[in-house]
Amino acid sequence: MPLFITYASYSTSGLQGLLSKPEDRGVAIQALMDKVGAKVVALYFTTGSNDVVMISEAADGTDTVALGMAVAASGAVQDVETVRAWTSAEFGDIASKAASLTSGYTPPGG
Repeated sequence: MPLFITYASYSTSGLQGLLSKPEDRGVAIQALMDKVGAKVVALYFTTGSNDVVMISEAADGTDTVALGMAVAASGAVQDVETVRAWTSAEFGDIASKAASLTSGYTPPGG
């Protein structure tokens, strides 16, 4: 299954909720992922520009984007960004495909 990386930050209300009831959010996150047949591969809480970094597997990128939208709509998190991740071998195949297409592209003004 494809891998996705999701970055998010807690909103003020999300932080207030977490501080009023400290808990392992991994259980709640996996329960939501189960609804679309996705799996949390790794979940990290970080310091810096993102509070949450999650690596997940899902059959379709639309599932991970929909999950991010649903969580963001709760108001608990903000700045949710989900990106597709490829293994080195997968990206090598993509680069090979791109190489075969470069001669067929005419840039603007060309």
